[in-house]
Amino acid sequence: MSDMKRREFMVLLGCAAAWPLAAGAQQPDRVRRVGVLMGIADDPEGQARLIVFRQALRTLGWIEGRNVQFIYRWSAGDVMQARPFAKELLDLRSDVILANSTPIAAAVRDTTHTTPTVFVQVSDPVTAGVVQSLARPGGNLTGFTNFEPSIASKWLEFLKLVAPNITRVAYLFNPNTAPLFYARAVEAAAPVLSVKPFAAAVHDADEMERVIEQFARASDGALLVLPDLFTATNRRSIVALAARHRLPAVYPFRYFVAGGGLMSYGIEMLETYRQAASYVDRILKGERPSDLPVQQPTKFEFVINLKTAHALGLDMPEKLIATAHEVIE
Repeated sequence: MSDMKRREFMVLLGCAAAWPLAAGAQQPDRVRRVGVLMGIADDPEGQARLIVFRQALRTLGWIEGRNVQFIYRWSAGDVMQARPFAKELLDLRSDVILANSTPIAAAVRDTTHTTPTVFVQVSDPVTAGVVQSLARPGGNLTGFTNFEPSIASKWLEFLKLVAPNITRVAYLFNPNTAPLFYARAVEAAAPVLSVKPFAAAVHDADEMERVIEQFARASDGALLVLPDLFTATNRRSIVALAARHRLPAVYPFRYFVAGGGLMSYGIEMLETYRQAASYVDRILKGERPSDLPVQQPTKFEFVINLKTAHALGLDMPEKLIATAHEVIE
């Protein structure tokens, strides 16, 4: 074989050898696994959030069954279950985890220092030790908060507008799951509005019923329900107790009012899950959680249930109704 033909043969052989590599590079990426650790499996509100989350990811090109798989675990509001479920998501090789609430985010933090995690509904991630700072989270977690300090004043203002004669406000929370951030904000805002704050710290549903019943014995009180994994899980009981004891109440999220609560003021929850999908997308495409700043809420909604107001004998000021983003009748 001549030198020229030998060189041509080697070139063809090299091209043939390189072809499988080039073809392999054109194969679609492996299916990515998104672990989801949330509250109650059969909760319609939680399912609605997940639908928004998945739809947002689909818009960004992540198609379930094609290039992404979702793995769900539900803590049912039990903090003790969060850590083993987080470990299960790691054992199933999740590429990224979506965690809702402070206790669940903390459980993921304690379980892994490497798997990227996007949290939602965490009020004070720095104090909770979930991130180093909002601008530079550090570590493997980042996400979206659900609290802005002035919101406590808003909660109390709405109560005073609806029930001007109240002088006491019980703020309901579970000290094992609710950040003290909220309690401090309510305690600071209450004197400005001439109301006496009462810390209704409860650990289970039975204690919650006793505390609310005792507080409601006087007629000058109102109820403020703090954002908390416990209060979210027990929201039906809380709304029923407020109605039974004829307590004007303000809640942190719309779904309390949709379930019969009087009024709510808080973040637009579904929007948070859309935003969380954008962070999951960026992480799956190679960005690091430590480079993605924690985002604070920018959209809030005020919702009123007029049917509940009438049942409590309350006259909602027309001016207040006009400011509501939604009125349920």
